[in-house]
Amino acid sequence: MEMIEHAGRKASSVCIHADLYQGTDEWMAARCGMLTASEMSLIVTPTLKAARNEKEKAHLYELLAQRISGYVEPRYVSDDMLRGQDDEVEALTLYAKHFAPTEAVGFITNDKWGFTLGYSPDGLVGRDGLVEVKSRRQKFQIETFVVHVIDGTIPADFAIQIQTGLLVSERAWCDLVSYSGGLPLAVIRAYPDPAVQDAIITAAGDFEKRLTAALARYRDAVAKAGSIQTERLVREIIL
Repeated sequence: MEMIEHAGRKASSVCIHADLYQGTDEWMAARCGMLTASEMSLIVTPTLKAARNEKEKAHLYELLAQRISGYVEPRYVSDDMLRGQDDEVEALTLYAKHFAPTEAVGFITNDKWGFTLGYSPDGLVGRDGLVEVKSRRQKFQIETFVVHVIDGTIPADFAIQIQTGLLVSERAWCDLVSYSGGLPLAVIRAYPDPAVQDAIITAAGDFEKRLTAALARYRDAVAKAGSIQTERLVREIIL
């Protein structure tokens, strides 16, 4: 399949937003209210069933709020997340040196199912591949080698995200790059799994229907209550 090179031009239903940079306001705006690969495990269980739990419900209302307000609330950035940003740069450098060069793009969307799914890849590889980097604590990196590397299996924590990324991008494979400073780099290749992807599509479609129904109920409630609209206050912190 021919992939597009710039946002605003389409090949099939895949749209690559090459001009977006992850973490920027523009990137956040592009993702606002959209179900994305990094959150898909909230709505699909490890047994490939549609989730019905408190985390799934909370995510539904979070995305619904974003669609209504057009605003993404700030999230806490942990030490692990900060470490992961530095580790990702190093991991991609090593991958490019020893495996293949990568191309950075901010966001990919696909709307072929009647709703839109999003994915923020850590890199594209050639015309067919993706790369997904994970910064790991050393105990998990050791476990990855012992349990997953020889058999070529993807750790369960990342399987749904990677399959969603392959589904959205319509690419042929994705290399999981597991990095832990001071330990060997682990690279495990994943290919599209039709059973997992069918479960993702089914769960996402049901999720979107419930989002649409909840939005209609919200609008009815606001109209009946005669609610007063408020203004969002932006507070600047001066250091």
